[in-house]
Amino acid sequence: MLRFLKRAAHALGVHRIATRPYEGRVRVERDGTLLAESDRAVRLDETGAPPRYYLPREDVRLDVLVRSATTSHCPFKGDATYWSAPDAEDAFWVYEAPSEPDALPIAGMFAPSPARVGVDVR
Repeated sequence: MLRFLKRAAHALGVHRIATRPYEGRVRVERDGTLLAESDRAVRLDETGAPPRYYLPREDVRLDVLVRSATTSHCPFKGDATYWSAPDAEDAFWVYEAPSEPDALPIAGMFAPSPARVGVDVR
């Protein structure tokens, strides 16, 4: 049902994605372990969703993350892959090659899942 609503919103032109550089700092932790920290994040605003922050790969601690088998598809951004942290499955997602022009600024960037890790935005 959610997929249908997203497609209908997109077809009617009421669904929007907007990105912009975030001028603050984003810090991601899990149980006291720093997973990522960036002052080069991109903020993504999407109709019907809270703001999400995408961090450059270079600002993410890939030494503590493991690529997950989980994948998903968003009709507005494309196919996502996931990365897990210790005790936090699918802690980040990445759109390596976004399908829509409005999402191109987040290509290859890591978005932390606030439901799985602590995300401090300042």
